[in-house]
Amino acid sequence: MSVGCIIVAAGRGTRAGSDIPKQYVEIGGKPILRRSLDAILASKEITSVQVVIHSEDGVRYEKAVKSVDDARLKAPVLGGESRTASVKAGLSTLDRSETDLVLIHDAARPFVTEDQLSAVILATRNTGAAVLAIPVVDALWRAESGLTPVDREHLWRAQTPQGFQLKALLDAYDAFTGDARDDVAIARAAGLDVLPVPGSETNFKITTPGDFARAERELMSEMDVRTGTAYDVHAFGPGQSVVLNGIHIDHDQAMIGHSDADVAMHAVTDAIFGALCEGDIGQWFPPTDAQWKGAASEIFLAKAVERATHRGFVITHIDSTIICETPKIGPHSMAMRENLARICQISMDRISVKATTSEQLGFTGRREGIAAIASATLVKS
Repeated sequence: MSVGCIIVAAGRGTRAGSDIPKQYVEIGGKPILRRSLDAILASKEITSVQVVIHSEDGVRYEKAVKSVDDARLKAPVLGGESRTASVKAGLSTLDRSETDLVLIHDAARPFVTEDQLSAVILATRNTGAAVLAIPVVDALWRAESGLTPVDREHLWRAQTPQGFQLKALLDAYDAFTGDARDDVAIARAAGLDVLPVPGSETNFKITTPGDFARAERELMSEMDVRTGTAYDVHAFGPGQSVVLNGIHIDHDQAMIGHSDADVAMHAVTDAIFGALCEGDIGQWFPPTDAQWKGAASEIFLAKAVERATHRGFVITHIDSTIICETPKIGPHSMAMRENLARICQISMDRISVKATTSEQLGFTGRREGIAAIASATLVKS
């Protein structure tokens, strides 16, 4: 049974107090819409996703979803003057013969979980319509000529997603006139029963300025921060240059190694692999494999970056320390930072390249080789 999802992102979000529509405001480095989209795409039960946007937000939308590589995400459709009109525009893109169930989700609810999506889908399959909701537990009073108590029994606070049999919801929309607060109201107007499925307080809708701070706190509580460290050495041998962090430096010797022997980039690469708990360069690119003979170490680092991205991590900081008596690293550190930033796909202000000597002690002090230490910080949220 195929399940489509419509993400409503055409509103202006004026109560949020932002200069741009709230769904494009970043929390934790990502637009709210992108976080909501990522949460929906995390569900393997959902077979297609349709985002409904405002006619003025095309550029913002494309920027927000630029790195999404998922065939389930369809081209956006333009919304209308109201939420009801926007949902209707999204529904018009769905094929009744291909889609059985549809979920309607607010772009400003980025913390919906895969378990919650599954619960709504299951309930919709069983009953025809379901909504994530929270039972009211606070005392309720109506303020009309004084305070009058309101019975809170059977009262629920509706959230999204709200799930429906597609044909039934389309028929309900066809019969409905005017505007409604949500899709449950339209379904109920058509006589459909809607089952409440327990939601959670974390699946809140970002509406007011204070909600942005709450969202940031929520992200911090869920954030997966990892640090990897690495150490590598290579000996000097005959040659006229060395390669460090991808930069060729004239020297009276070269580095010995199966690849280009870029000891500094090897350490950075292994630090990333270490943070991911995915082994080291030797496991990914065995020195016994002839295809890596003389290979540029950028290939190795690019693979580590690819693995981090695939796992949903962002590289937030790289620190590289090169230990040698010669050559001098300082004149080349800026070029090294620029090169690492390019490969790691992060800004240069998150890359540090330092150098030190070993005060003529040990193999580096005797100028027999170069050592490198690196650390990498990865964040997943």
